[in-house]
Amino acid sequence: MVNHLLVSLVNSVLGSGKATARNNYAYHCPFCHHHKPKLEVNLTENREGKNPWHCWACDVRGTTIYSLFKQLKSSPEKFTELKSLVKTSKSIKDTKVVSSISLPSEFIRLDTVDSSDIMARHATAYLKRRNVGKYDILKYDIGYCKEGLYKNMIIIPTYNKDGQLNYFTARSFEKEPYVKYRNPSVSRDIIPNEHLINWNVPVVLCEGLFDAIAIKRNAIPLLGKNIQSSLMKKLVTSVVNKIYIALDRDAIKQALKFCEMLMAEGKEVYLVDLQDKDPSEMGFSNFTKLIQKTQPLTYSNLMEKKLAV
Repeated sequence: MVNHLLVSLVNSVLGSGKATARNNYAYHCPFCHHHKPKLEVNLTENREGKNPWHCWACDVRGTTIYSLFKQLKSSPEKFTELKSLVKTSKSIKDTKVVSSISLPSEFIRLDTVDSSDIMARHATAYLKRRNVGKYDILKYDIGYCKEGLYKNMIIIPTYNKDGQLNYFTARSFEKEPYVKYRNPSVSRDIIPNEHLINWNVPVVLCEGLFDAIAIKRNAIPLLGKNIQSSLMKKLVTSVVNKIYIALDRDAIKQALKFCEMLMAEGKEVYLVDLQDKDPSEMGFSNFTKLIQKTQPLTYSNLMEKKLAV
């Protein structure tokens, strides 16, 4: 049975909700701001004493109204009223998603080391050859390791929208490394550098972090050649309209597939022809010139390119 006092309280926080066929209530999601009411909240306490909620657009979810109010930073008065209507976190423990990744314990930020540090100088020289300057080192928190598993490797962290570490890449700066790359064994279903992305303007999808650094403006590295589900969901549900796809030529099939998927969602898609150089090799100026010449894809262009592969 629906608790109408609870409905009234949740409405006061989320706005007016609409009853669904499952006896839940649908609201406009305050997390992804989808234009349709995609946040569904169960306002009939189940056998376990929980009120699960879930956004069908951005996949944010929880098991109690308490956790929902906590994420929304509701007023103390709302929590007091909630406590009188349902069981709170004292009796029900919500599962918290905790980051399973941390930077290597040997990690040293390059902007904090003395110029007399020989290994730091080698690391900085390598970055300079990759067109990564002092400003980029500061912006992306780039560091290195002197010892340990990531010895003599550049470390480039990435962060989620809340500034929490969600991945890092490690690349050796030795001339002839035994291991060139060593990345953490965690899920890549993330949005790298999300804390730097403005979803209200065009975005550029590229392969690696060095590419994103070279592009400079609103570039999202895929950490490979595939768009993971979290990023695809964000691209589809966000207000961003123009999407540039800049993958290497050996990933043309994947690039065309992503173009087709995004065009079907009403996005204006641009397929950037990188020819034989990736963005990090081109540098900012040359890549900018290339992207300015790129025209939006039409379905006719798309079919021609698919047939040519």
